[in-house]
Amino acid sequence: MAHDRDALWASGYDETVEVNQRALIDKVLARYSGEFTVFRELLQNSDDAQSSAVEIHFETEEYLRRKNSKDVMQPEDGVDFPDLKGTLVSQWTFRNNGIVFRDEDWNRLRKIAEGNPDEEKIGAFGVGFYSLFSVTEEPFVISGGHGMQFYWKDKTGDQLLVRRGDLPSKDVLQSNSWTTFEMTLREQGPVPQPFDLTRFLASSITFMVHLRSVSVFLDSHRLAHLTKSPGVPKELGLPKVLKKSSGSGLMNVKTTRIQAQVMHAVYDLGTEKPLVSPVGEPRKVSQGGFFSSLLSTFTSHHQPVLTRPLPQPRVNKDPTGVYTSNVTLTMFNADVDVKLDKKLQSELHRSTKKNPPNHLKYSLIYTGKDEYDVSVDEEKSQPVSCGSVFQGLRADLNGTGQAHVFIGHATGQTTGIGGHMASRFIPTVERESIDLVDRNVAIWNRELLYVGGYLCRAAYEMELENIRMLWNEAASNTNNFHPDPQLSDWLRDRFLHVLKFFTFHASTPSSDVARFLEAAFFGCSPLPLKVLATTGVHDASDVRAPDPMFSLFLKHLPVLPAPVLSSAPIAIRTLQNKELITDITFSDVLAQLRQHPLNEEELVACLKWWVGVGQQDPTHDTTRARTELLNVTVLSLGSGKDARPIPLLMVRYFIHQRMIPLDGPLPDTLMPLSVTKHFTQEQLRSFGWREFSILEWIQHIFRPDVMNANPVQDVTRSSEWAERVLAVLARTWPSLSKESHEMIKATLTQNSCIPTSSGLQKPQLAYFPSANIFNDLPVVTFTSGGALKGNMEKLLSFVGVRKHVDLQVVFDRMVKTGDWTIPDLITHLVTIQSTLIPDEITKLQMTSAFSKEGEKALSGKKPRYRASDLYEPSVTNRQLGLPIIDWGEKTKWRSNSEEAKLLHRLGLRKSPPLDLTVKLCASSEPDIRSAAFKYLIDSIPSRYPDYRRENFGHVAFIPAVNEFGHCMGNPNEVFASSQWKVLGFSVVEDAIREIAVSKLGLKEHPPATRIVALLEKTPPYDQNIARRWFEILAGHVADFSSSQLSIISGLPIVPTQVESGSQALRWLSPSQCYLGGASKGQFHSKLFVFVDFGPSANSFLSACGSKQEPSVEEVASILVADPRRFYDLAGGYENYLVELRNLAVNARLLSTGALARMKVSPILLGFRRQRKSRKESNKALDLDEDDWELLYDLRKPLDVVIADDTNAYQMFGESIYTAPQEDLVENFYATLGSKRLSAIVKEDYRVGSEMKHNKSAADARALLLERLPLFLHEHTHTRTKVSLNWLSNQENFKVRVFGKLTVVKSLSFGDNTLKREQDASAAAKRSGYGPIELWLSGSTQMDMYEVATSLCRLLFETVKVNDALLFMTILSTDLKALKRRGYNVDKILRQQQNDRKSVEAARGRSTPVPALPDPRMSQSLEPETRSLSPSHRARLPGGWDTSPPKAIASKPFLPPASAPPLITAPPVPPRQSTPDAPPQRTAENEDVGRHPMIPNVVNNTLQNIRRKMPGFNSSSEDTLNLSQGSPDPRTPPTVTPQSNIRSNVAMAIKGCRPEEGKLVHNRREMQTIKESLDEGYCDVSGHVAELDHIGVMGTMKIFITRGVPEPHTFVAKKHDSLARFIHIVTPLANVYGLPMTALHIFYDLTGGLIAFNRNGSLFLNYRFFEAWHDQDVKNGDIKQAYISWYFTLAHEIAHNLVQPHNSEHEFYFSALCEAHIEKFTQLLSQ
Repeated sequence: MAHDRDALWASGYDETVEVNQRALIDKVLARYSGEFTVFRELLQNSDDAQSSAVEIHFETEEYLRRKNSKDVMQPEDGVDFPDLKGTLVSQWTFRNNGIVFRDEDWNRLRKIAEGNPDEEKIGAFGVGFYSLFSVTEEPFVISGGHGMQFYWKDKTGDQLLVRRGDLPSKDVLQSNSWTTFEMTLREQGPVPQPFDLTRFLASSITFMVHLRSVSVFLDSHRLAHLTKSPGVPKELGLPKVLKKSSGSGLMNVKTTRIQAQVMHAVYDLGTEKPLVSPVGEPRKVSQGGFFSSLLSTFTSHHQPVLTRPLPQPRVNKDPTGVYTSNVTLTMFNADVDVKLDKKLQSELHRSTKKNPPNHLKYSLIYTGKDEYDVSVDEEKSQPVSCGSVFQGLRADLNGTGQAHVFIGHATGQTTGIGGHMASRFIPTVERESIDLVDRNVAIWNRELLYVGGYLCRAAYEMELENIRMLWNEAASNTNNFHPDPQLSDWLRDRFLHVLKFFTFHASTPSSDVARFLEAAFFGCSPLPLKVLATTGVHDASDVRAPDPMFSLFLKHLPVLPAPVLSSAPIAIRTLQNKELITDITFSDVLAQLRQHPLNEEELVACLKWWVGVGQQDPTHDTTRARTELLNVTVLSLGSGKDARPIPLLMVRYFIHQRMIPLDGPLPDTLMPLSVTKHFTQEQLRSFGWREFSILEWIQHIFRPDVMNANPVQDVTRSSEWAERVLAVLARTWPSLSKESHEMIKATLTQNSCIPTSSGLQKPQLAYFPSANIFNDLPVVTFTSGGALKGNMEKLLSFVGVRKHVDLQVVFDRMVKTGDWTIPDLITHLVTIQSTLIPDEITKLQMTSAFSKEGEKALSGKKPRYRASDLYEPSVTNRQLGLPIIDWGEKTKWRSNSEEAKLLHRLGLRKSPPLDLTVKLCASSEPDIRSAAFKYLIDSIPSRYPDYRRENFGHVAFIPAVNEFGHCMGNPNEVFASSQWKVLGFSVVEDAIREIAVSKLGLKEHPPATRIVALLEKTPPYDQNIARRWFEILAGHVADFSSSQLSIISGLPIVPTQVESGSQALRWLSPSQCYLGGASKGQFHSKLFVFVDFGPSANSFLSACGSKQEPSVEEVASILVADPRRFYDLAGGYENYLVELRNLAVNARLLSTGALARMKVSPILLGFRRQRKSRKESNKALDLDEDDWELLYDLRKPLDVVIADDTNAYQMFGESIYTAPQEDLVENFYATLGSKRLSAIVKEDYRVGSEMKHNKSAADARALLLERLPLFLHEHTHTRTKVSLNWLSNQENFKVRVFGKLTVVKSLSFGDNTLKREQDASAAAKRSGYGPIELWLSGSTQMDMYEVATSLCRLLFETVKVNDALLFMTILSTDLKALKRRGYNVDKILRQQQNDRKSVEAARGRSTPVPALPDPRMSQSLEPETRSLSPSHRARLPGGWDTSPPKAIASKPFLPPASAPPLITAPPVPPRQSTPDAPPQRTAENEDVGRHPMIPNVVNNTLQNIRRKMPGFNSSSEDTLNLSQGSPDPRTPPTVTPQSNIRSNVAMAIKGCRPEEGKLVHNRREMQTIKESLDEGYCDVSGHVAELDHIGVMGTMKIFITRGVPEPHTFVAKKHDSLARFIHIVTPLANVYGLPMTALHIFYDLTGGLIAFNRNGSLFLNYRFFEAWHDQDVKNGDIKQAYISWYFTLAHEIAHNLVQPHNSEHEFYFSALCEAHIEKFTQLLSQ
């Protein structure tokens, strides 16, 4: 890069930089955003030129014309004053009388950006003059007889030129003394807002150094004239407390008076004066620091400038009239010495093109309180609404941004305080704000701002010092050291003014200005700011924020006056944030209390404050602080010389109630009541004081020193004082505690303090007046004559004053003499019972003083008993034989008399207790037993509410009956229901059965444990008894727990005959028995024990483990144990085959061990063909079916073959044993290990010479490819190994013709090795994944059946006989015949062709098509190419069907009525039947032989449901053959007999079984029904959560999922609805012949499972019954419920035969419905 630069200097050339001067000036002008910019710049230039006067002329075109023609310049008489608003002016002329331009001035004027180098001048940048170009194109300057005209080259060019020279007026002295700027306007316009211009000029000349006068003219009319008169400055020294970082240390204050003479016409154009905002919370600023927010609230008072208010001028309505106004300003000026280092000085010179001044002034306008008030009044007195022209000079106390920084004249920068500031700040170029961006200029300006903050602080301190002196002088003349209130308010307002004035609000546009000023204001002094408090001027750190609570007792603490706080909230908050003013602290309180004792009123206020502190934070521990408070607080009680100090440290007690006499002796530690009456007891206790109790008062007045101090107040010597003390005690006695009672009693009993007739006596020696048996007793006597009753009586009685004579004396004097009987004694005791103390009552209760009725004296003396040993003399008590008190015959006994009540109090019994009554009920004496039982029944629950049956289980007191007769039994062994007598239990007598249950709480039935114990100990001894027992127990199955039922299932309680017809019995457990009579046990009864005790008894045995029939596992065990015997007992192969079918249906229930044993046992029925008669021909295939007979034998699974190859079976059938040809049985055989015939027969071919280029090969290939689409369209039950597209390739499917074709088949099975040969017309073969070859015999005619058979084996995974038959039919029938038979040949072929094209197109887009595609590709593509076939199945051959795929056949359910109908097939036009056409079937007309018409509602409902079920829409699929599964059963080789179908249906029903587990783990093989409109099928993978068994209703078990709330109450809550569900299901179970134990109810919270089959156990969802049918059934409409659950059961029963949902399951579902439809219609018709 350096090399390039050197090369440029060596070979380059120079060019000048050109400046577009017009654009430059425009950009400079664009930075001037302020108003009156031209006048601001010219005014500043005038002041720099030391001008004292300035004139501004707005001249109209007419006026210029007259002036140029030397016409008279004064207004002509009679000419109206022009309209200021509408008059257009053509030229502005600005004149000043300053120093005329020098040559250097003229040179600098024509240069842009070359400022004035004089450091004493304000101008610095040299661009101010060019503000004139904002209004004129060619300004003209005249000064000292010289002129300079600015003009643009070519008028519209961008180069500015000047023309300078002498003027003709150079020699005129008057004109040479003024400098003039003429600005011819670009366009004529009105005068700039005259009033705003005048207000602007008034503010601008304020800080001008030399300028004293400004005049504004319109033509020759003077609109306004402003004059400034500076006052004499007063020198002041700076406060010594301020730190000076710059400045000379001198400051002066001077006043400036500005007078304005303004035409009324100018006022008329003035804008509406803004409303003065009330002083309040200012807006929040983003910057401004602490002091700015402080001053925003503190500004309130200031030093007044003693100026007199101006008199209100008289408004002159003449627009030319002049209105004169004045303003006087106080200005603080500071002389500042400047000392800069050379580096900063040079940097400033570089920035400003001049040296910084060495000396400068800093000025601050301060408006004092009085001056401010005058200006506000003057503002209000203005003649018009626009306000005063001096409005911008008034103090800004509200922070509205009216105070500005002046740099000669006002800038756009605000100060943030209440007054203007002026100094030599360096502004930005447009003079709108202070430059704080340039690094060096910013240092200069920040230093000046520090001076400004310093000057503000100095003015503030001086004002506060004046306030302090005035306050102290006024306070010294008063007694309370506070000024007169009026003077105090005046000083406070003055302080508030200065506080507001020096509040630092946010400044604009730069917020740093106010922030730096504020920092200097606070930082220039190490001492805190002074403020005016309630006690005078103090440092802010010594002043506290006011608090009304403290003001009542801290009257000497300096706090801010409340008006200051409310008027300046921001300032006070700022001072608090700066911690200059803080809240009153606890230390302040302690300091004040140490210095000043409190009177009663102040102490109350102090204590209330402390109570409030505790309430604000009750969790805070204030113990220590409270102690400190009480230690320093002193109460000054009284006044003057009588004042007595009471330190609160000594106080211990307080009086809350006025019970204690205040004129009596009181302790010194008691707080006066005059103080404590203002507080609650809780509050007084918070000070650590406690209430001065009566007990403490008694202890105090009984102190010897207190009694000796004043005999009048001695309770042992003064009866009056003693009586007064007792009166106080009597009033307070109820409120005293027991402990206080005892302590007071102890004090009184030791002193003679009871006034009696014998003087003052101790309490225990005094008597009440009522104890008047003897006349020499000291009776209590009060001198006041007060009655001894109420609390006084209780007090005296408690302390020991006697109410009666001792009882022992009474006994000695009266009872022992025999003068009084028992009634006499009781009568006396009644009279004194109120005076008896508890000890005396206890003594009477323990004394044996009473005799028993009817008892004679022994040895001349009757025995005595306690009252509690006897009963009152009542008839009932006598009937019960109880001991009666001897009341005698003279006095009649009354139970409600006072004597009876006293005796009862002493223990006399009214009636026997409960346990005694029960024992009397079991008495050996019949009379007492009968009376006691009647009394017990009558007394429950009135007298004996606490009777509990379990408490008397050991007492035999209940009259009962058992099998032996009448007896007595206890509540645990006697039961209310009479049926239990049969089982040997005791039952209550019939006469008292209802009473025994309701009152004695007898149980209706014995507990299950007792029944289990009975059955275990004594089973029923014959079958009749067993029947009765089991019938009774059947009604109480729910009372048994599962473990108890399990125990019963193993007990030998079922009596059965040892042999048929024998009388001998044996007892078996329920689990060893099977339920059913002679009709059920025809075969199984030979192997198992069947019993039948009737439906009710059988239900009990079923619950205990008896099964309806043997389980599959049990049948399998019997079968494996002895297959031959099993076969013989079955009665032949047909019944044996039925059992095998049963095992096949339930094969999934067999255990692994059972299957293993069956695989090696000869249990399978095998069939072997043999000729009926030997014929010469060895060709077995030539024999008819009638020539063969079948041999049956039981063989092992490995010895039996499954005949899945018809041709091979024809060849080898007489050499092998084959399985019965039923899919169900064949699959079972395969499970046990039987092999398929096709797997053990090997096929090979022998051919002659090949006949190449034989036309028959091409014809055969063409025929096959033509008919294959038709065949594949009909074939849907299994997938193809290769696709039609793949076969269409010449290399993949070949047809070859040979001279001769021989098929050789060999069988190797067991010990047999057989081989058969047969000439064939066709055979197909394929090696691995190679091409398929069809070999034809050229010597014989082609047999289409052989062609179809051989190709089907290669085309399909599994082949059925009907596949070959169908293919043969399609191959051997011409297309016309196929069309006649219903095949839509053209459409099918066209659809297949389109499918092939789409597949090829898809392949072409993805990958290139190989010449010889891998056959595996066809397998992967086959599902795609055949995916449409299920949905386009023919309803009739060749037709179209829109039903869903058969693979998702569903269980029927009733969707909501509002559900949209499923898609159905379009109607098929009627066609004539032909001999070749199969019987036509539709959804409305089922195959008659297989599905008979269903009458009435059942038929319609079944059809509707079938149409709504996927898989049931196509009638062509409703009659699938069970064994073959062919979709077109037109030519089946074998039709399954109806007997086989019925047998399978019966096995499906037999396969239903009860669920034995208590916890159902639902596995994925469960068959479920999902409730869904779009997925209404039984999802094999669907499963419900685990189910818990929670109870039984009848014989049906109830299960719920674990999320159901409150499972223990579910059955009880849903009892009625569950009963209705069972009422619906039970008849349906009878229709199907299902055992009720095989049905179960479950309930879940969510999901769509309606039912499922778990290993033969059927589970029905109660939630769907409740939602769909319960309300209808409750209303009596049960048909819809019957129909829905009829089909639900059929669907689930069919899963016992077929697990997946396929055509076979659909077939059995239909067969089940068909088989039981008659019974079902009968049920519906009931």
